[in-house]
Amino acid sequence: MKKVIIALFFIFFTAVHSNAQELLCNVTVNSQQISGSDKTVYDDLQTAVREFMNTRKWSNYTYQPQEKIECNVFITITTRSSDVDFSGTIQIQSRRPVFGTSYFSPMINLIDKDFTFKYIQKQSLEFDDNNIYSNLTAVLGYYAYIIIGVDFDSFSMKGGSQFYTKAQNLVSLSQNGADKGWKAFENKKNRYWLVENLLNDSYGGIRECLYLYHLKGLDVMKDNMAQGRAAVSSGMEKMQYVVKQTPGLYIVTVFMDSKRDELINIFSQAPTTDRPPIVNILKEIDPAHSNDWNTKILNAK
Repeated sequence: MKKVIIALFFIFFTAVHSNAQELLCNVTVNSQQISGSDKTVYDDLQTAVREFMNTRKWSNYTYQPQEKIECNVFITITTRSSDVDFSGTIQIQSRRPVFGTSYFSPMINLIDKDFTFKYIQKQSLEFDDNNIYSNLTAVLGYYAYIIIGVDFDSFSMKGGSQFYTKAQNLVSLSQNGADKGWKAFENKKNRYWLVENLLNDSYGGIRECLYLYHLKGLDVMKDNMAQGRAAVSSGMEKMQYVVKQTPGLYIVTVFMDSKRDELINIFSQAPTTDRPPIVNILKEIDPAHSNDWNTKILNAK
């Protein structure tokens, strides 16, 4: 009887534990640019990264299966300089369900080109918030925290701060390393600046936008389209104010790259009299796509 109780406890614990993780992450490793017949290392890397992202506990919160954050990690290997040294790019995508619908709103869509790492086949991926064991796990951990932080920001005003702080700590710990992507002087659009933009109080309007856009905007559109669209407009006004003060922020680029098509879908269906103000806002935030804002929103039939 005791063995039965222990077995049942183990099953219960495993079920609870499996539901606790925050991420539901699909991982793809592309090695087509690397010649050679031995591809097992890339298959093993893909499996290791998927398990790392999905089985690690990133917060103190317990997520039910339907609450997990859906995300994608695409790793493209461009160089293999030794058996264990790799470089390439890592693309991060995440999405969020919209209340009362089957629609998922894209949250993050970025490509990090400063991606170098060592990977020893069959060796476990170690990670600690306060130590850098490898650039591979540091980068993965950094983006896990960014994904979760952005998701929290969309449900509560500036709710993701604790996760951005963890990501920023990884940036600080990586300052003395040789791997690129962590330092302020290297590039204005890298890991350093992404989390700096998110935590900088001067750019707080961007995070206010995340909240207004999603919880007050998209999440109410099923019941009240006009009210939801107005909240999205208010969020974009918050972002516009930040852009006026500080043009060229990386987080704005990431946001617009993720949301451009969605914004077109939202406002191309608005009453024609409501379109000019939001188009002017979008053109100021994202002037490189002014033609899209004009033709796909302002002049949409």
